[in-house]
Amino acid sequence: MRNTLRERLEYEGYAAEAVDTAEAARKLLTTLRFDLLLTDREVPFDEGHSIPFIVLSADASIDSAIEAVRHGAEDYLTRPIDMNRLLQVVHRTLDEEGESLPSQLSQRTSVRRARRVTSPSTVEAIIGTSPEMVRVRELIAKVAPSEARVLITGENGTGKELVARHLHQASPRASAPFVEVNCAAIPSELIESELFGHERGAFTSAIKQRKGKFELADGGTLFMDEIGDMSLAAQAKVLRALQERKICRVGSDRDIEVNVRVLAATNKDLREEIRRGNFREDLYHRIGVIVIRVPALREHASDIPLLTDHFIHRIAEEYRIEPKKIDREALDALQQKGWSGNIRELRNVVERLIILSEEKITEQDISLYC
Repeated sequence: MRNTLRERLEYEGYAAEAVDTAEAARKLLTTLRFDLLLTDREVPFDEGHSIPFIVLSADASIDSAIEAVRHGAEDYLTRPIDMNRLLQVVHRTLDEEGESLPSQLSQRTSVRRARRVTSPSTVEAIIGTSPEMVRVRELIAKVAPSEARVLITGENGTGKELVARHLHQASPRASAPFVEVNCAAIPSELIESELFGHERGAFTSAIKQRKGKFELADGGTLFMDEIGDMSLAAQAKVLRALQERKICRVGSDRDIEVNVRVLAATNKDLREEIRRGNFREDLYHRIGVIVIRVPALREHASDIPLLTDHFIHRIAEEYRIEPKKIDREALDALQQKGWSGNIRELRNVVERLIILSEEKITEQDISLYC
């Protein structure tokens, strides 16, 4: 669960570390500065500390929750973890921490977080020499310097988020925040609050004011992933925000001006969704000034050897082992596969092969483990 939480937080744009004991956490705190701690302890440390913490516990009793909050916990969530709820608490806690700091320090902190997400070292290269991938890189180079809204299309696992990050990184907004929201992962009743924020008391659980993704991305880029899964009601609110460059928090009657470049992505055919009445045509034309289609892996299978080599070295670095060799016949076998999960599936297969193969990855390993 620790590793799953770390991976999800990193997917959301945070830098995260995972340790299994309080002692390991103490050692890490001597070398790195953290903004938030997730723990299964009601009191994470015996000595006093100033880091906000959220308790994730298997104990659902009221007494345990009260004890945790009494010792300073920001919130108390029971396992199995509701990821959407956890992310809401994380966003809220970090937003409030930034607002409670002296203005100069708060500004430095927000800039540091933005650079942590958007620095070149954290944006992976777009791998491939095929005409299809060369075309994608050329479009990014042409479009990135502009303020044009971009719709990125393609199957799941093709790398649409990576294209969005490169568009941001090569734009004049590169030093400002890159904020992403997965429209498919947020319940329809929460999407408006997630995008536009809410005022205290706007609904039952709104105990404090909270900024939405549009405000958090002010001056930078908002990446709306899986926008084709958004409800029609939420689409109408997004359309207004794009038209007027203003948003209104839930529970407020005051408009807030925002300066945001919107990038959107979908694995759906939005023209077909428009025909079915599931997507607004006016919103489609707003977000799709430029359309970049990311090809499926089977459409540029000639890039599989390069991608495989990249993943072998990246995964070996993560495991702190020597990169394994791979036979030419094994590469040929990988190129013959259908790859319904695209590049994401290829990466998982390479990791499996590194773990299960012997000194070298062979064609027999491909038939056994793929």
